[in-house]
This record gives sequence, structure tokens and C-alpha cells, in this order.
Amino acid sequence: MPATIAAVAEREPNLPIAVFDSGVGGLTVLHECLVSLPHEDFLYLGDTARFPYGDRSPEELLAFARELAGILLARGAKLLVVACNSATAAALPVLRAELEERVPVLGVVRPESQLAAAATRNGKVGLIATPATVRSGAYARALAHAAPAAELHAVASAELAPLIQEGGEVDERVVSCVEGACRPLRAAGVDTVILGCTHYPLVRPVLQRTMGRGVTIVSSGEAIASEIHARLRSAALERDHERRGHYSFLASGDPEEFRRLGTRFLQLPIGAVEHVEVAGATGRVAA
Repeated sequence: MPATIAAVAEREPNLPIAVFDSGVGGLTVLHECLVSLPHEDFLYLGDTARFPYGDRSPEELLAFARELAGILLARGAKLLVVACNSATAAALPVLRAELEERVPVLGVVRPESQLAAAATRNGKVGLIATPATVRSGAYARALAHAAPAAELHAVASAELAPLIQEGGEVDERVVSCVEGACRPLRAAGVDTVILGCTHYPLVRPVLQRTMGRGVTIVSSGEAIASEIHARLRSAALERDHERRGHYSFLASGDPEEFRRLGTRFLQLPIGAVEHVEVAGATGRVAA
């Protein structure tokens, strides 16, 4: 087993739920978790120094995921959530094989696909995701399992996540990028769209307006929160529902920049952010 994930996470209810993402986008997932599970503690790690993940190779993504999992498990966790769609697609099976005996590992692809399968009325499901996620075929496999008769129409966007991560206003660049991604989905007649990147919920109103009121939008946060709850309950790992949990943050890039950008994504206060070192921290887009 790789040294980066050698730490053993004991299954103790009092330990936090660990979450990692390529940057601040996973805070949209954490937001849903904090709202749905306010009694639980969370530890979030954003790999902002190496953002974006969307055009990384599967080998890079697996190495990053192993390293981030190791950092989090070394601090103690009762459940590990891979909030990043690209990392989920590339690394989830390996992480589960290596860690499942120590800590449950959840990703965002299967829960989202199940929600989309339940929501679609005409069997035509759209996906907007990063190139790495689309290339992996993870959503195609997950949707085929959840709804064998459904059609998946996938659109890869390398530009949208970095535009959102910049943290500026929703401007014409964002609108143009969203419209370009939605055009083939509208042509295909999809009635459900999976947001295959944790950044995309920040522009959900633009996506909904572009696709139309009759199209259902499915995002990672709503899908994974219920999955976490079910997993904790079945494993008897829930905290007392009467308590108020706390949440804390780690970032591989600049902590203050993470806090500034992250507040917009989390929509809740972010206090101190601890910096952690990662290998090859040469992020290609400012985070």
C-alpha cells in the first residue's frame, strides 16, 4: 500500500467526515452536507495549488487522490468523500480497494447518476463535465447501471470551471461558455442535466435559464449528502443529532485566497485555513 495512505482511520463516530476537492468547488458539496448534517464535523482539503484537475491524466489524478486521502486520514476521519468529479472518475475504485477496510470512501458520480436516472422522463440525460471526467466514461457506466435504457449526452468543457474559480462576477464570458456547453444538449432534447463538476452549481441559474424550466438540473451536493447520511446510519457512525458540528479547512495553495474565494462557494463563514504541502504544487491557474 502506498505510504501516503498508510495511516489507519479508526471507525469512531466522533471523528470528522473528510472531504477533498481540486479547489474551492467542492465547497458546494460541503454546503449541502453542512445543511443536511449540521450535527456532524467536517474537514475539507482543497488542492488549490494544483487546480485545475480537468485536463490532468488519470495517472496524475490517482496520485493526487492518494496523497490527499493520506493527508486527511492522518488527521483522523470516519468517512472519506471525494468531492471532485475528475478525481472520482479516475481514482475512486482504487481508493476504495485500498481504503475500504479502514474507512468508507464515497464519490459523486454514482449518487448523481442515480438522481438523474430517477428524474429523467424521456430517458435523455445530459452531462456537462471536465474533459478528464468525460474521457473516463464514469458517468456513462454509472447511468447505464442505474437506467440501462437511458441515453447519456456528454459535453466536455475545459474553460467553465477555471472561469468560475476566478471568483469574479457572472459575466458574458461565463454566459457564452454555458451557452456553448448547453447547445448540443438542447439539440439532443435532454430533460435532465448532470452538473459533473463541483464548480458548476455557482452558475446554476445561468444553466437553468439556458436549458429551460422543464429541464431538471442534478448537482453533486444534493446527491452526496443523502448518501453520506445513509452510510453513517448503516455503520452506526452518526453523531448526536442535538449537537452542533464544526468544520475546518486545509488548502495546498494560499490560505487567504482560499478563504476569499471559498466564502462565495460555501455561503457560510470560513475561519482560519491551514496550509498543507503537496507534491509538485505548480497550479496552472490562479486559485
